[in-house]
Amino acid sequence: MSKKESSGVAHILAYLNEKNRPYSSQDVFTNLQKQYSLGKTAVVKAMEQLAQEGKIREKVYGKQKIYFADQSQFANVSDAELKEMDSHITEINTQVQTISQSCRQLDTELKELNSSLTTAEMKAQIRELQADCSVYRERLNKIKTATNHVTPEEREKVYKEKELYVKEWRKRKRLVSDMVGAILEGYPKSKKQFLEEAGVETDEDHKVTVPNI
Repeated sequence: MSKKESSGVAHILAYLNEKNRPYSSQDVFTNLQKQYSLGKTAVVKAMEQLAQEGKIREKVYGKQKIYFADQSQFANVSDAELKEMDSHITEINTQVQTISQSCRQLDTELKELNSSLTTAEMKAQIRELQADCSVYRERLNKIKTATNHVTPEEREKVYKEKELYVKEWRKRKRLVSDMVGAILEGYPKSKKQFLEEAGVETDEDHKVTVPNI
């Protein structure tokens, strides 16, 4: 057996004795491979060797083998000691729950702090907002002091004129379309040719459309 193999066997034996609970070879491989760089084959071989030597115990469940520490090496524990251990375990579990809850609260607070602005970022944002306010205030003052304001009456007049002109535009466009349609019924050429010969320019020729009212 090589020095590395001997070291692996010793590590596995120490691990099983320390944890004192059942493990499969896959469990031991998963738990120790990073720490001791153990291969799967080496772990299986080492555990089988330890079982054959009587240093650990082996139980077979179907196709799976379970290994655990030899219990004879451990001192007997009285009922009173077991109760004391159970009480101690309960106490530790309570402490774990309390600490876990505290950790969750601290984690929540940390996330809130990480998502908040730092003092420097907040100051920079304040300066940026103040600069924006200064620009808007200047624009507002210019608007207030301007002398070329449009009165509500003038604005209403412009809107009414626009509505009138748009309606007239649509009316004339419809009349021309009806006239061209009537002419084309007896015209031997295409509509495009007729419009060119008649010198009619359409809205499409000038890339314009009738606006909405």
